Amino acid sequence: MTDRPASPSVTRRSVLATAAAATATAASISTTFAPLMAAESPGGGAKRGFKIGVCEWMFGRGNPTSYDAAKEIGVDGMQLNMGNVANDMHLRKPEVQQAYLAAAKRTGLAVSSIGAAEMNNVPLKSDPRAAEWLHDSVDVAKALGVQVILLAFFAKGDLLNGKELDKAAVDHVVELLKREAPRAEKEGVILGIESWLNVEQHLHILDRVKSPAVQVYYDVGNMHLRGYDIYAEIRQLGAKRICEVHAKDYGHIFGQGKVDFKEVRKAFDDIGYRGWIQIEGATDKAKGQIETFKLDRAYLKEVFPADA
Repeated sequence: MTDRPASPSVTRRSVLATAAAATATAASISTTFAPLMAAESPGGGAKRGFKIGVCEWMFGRGNPTSYDAAKEIGVDGMQLNMGNVANDMHLRKPEVQQAYLAAAKRTGLAVSSIGAAEMNNVPLKSDPRAAEWLHDSVDVAKALGVQVILLAFFAKGDLLNGKELDKAAVDHVVELLKREAPRAEKEGVILGIESWLNVEQHLHILDRVKSPAVQVYYDVGNMHLRGYDIYAEIRQLGAKRICEVHAKDYGHIFGQGKVDFKEVRKAFDDIGYRGWIQIEGATDKAKGQIETFKLDRAYLKEVFPADA
């Protein structure tokens, strides 16, 4: 997730139209938290496979109809955006949560995780509003039955000063994460840092927070763009410190660009990572977004199958 235009908010009409149905269906969507990224199932039996999702903000809709686009692409679920300043981070509102749960139920897709993209514009490192969103995001995740919350640190939220860590910014973020981590642990929720940081810089923050509830949300495209050895970084972080993954390859359909996803798979196998991989890819203008994402999904399903 990098800095993107704010999505339009969900309308009152769309919320009211689906909220009643959602009340009946939300209870049927499991809120059981399985061990994140472990190679084995919760019962210690068969291995968990990969699941392919897509990021809601790629569609620019900001309402539950994003699930219709996700359904057309053929993914397993969607990573929801908490919202923006204009809609008061609308995913915090029970009626909006219910509307999304109803759309997930209707399309047969999962709510895979949530992301606080607006932290790119309202930085956690300096704005009290973002600290409030961080706190509330744990409740949102619990209400939607998801484990992973993406915390974005790009644009205004960047934690780097040149190539080095911005000490004051990092100190403040660490304190906020320390404050929220115990509650996240209690609720079975992971706070995932997505940033421009390299592996050592990420580990510096994780080692200071000292909580299994704070991990790295790894974006292979972003890290490759920065010139990092993504295959080595994945192995260095390990499965216990990668909560979820964005699939991205700037300007390319997956499998035709610079990110070697087959090598990514080998790195995942080495550390035992299994779980969600979210499409946040570029669009081939000639093919259009949906057809491009269908190609991306088909490629990812081949490299990262559900039965792996």
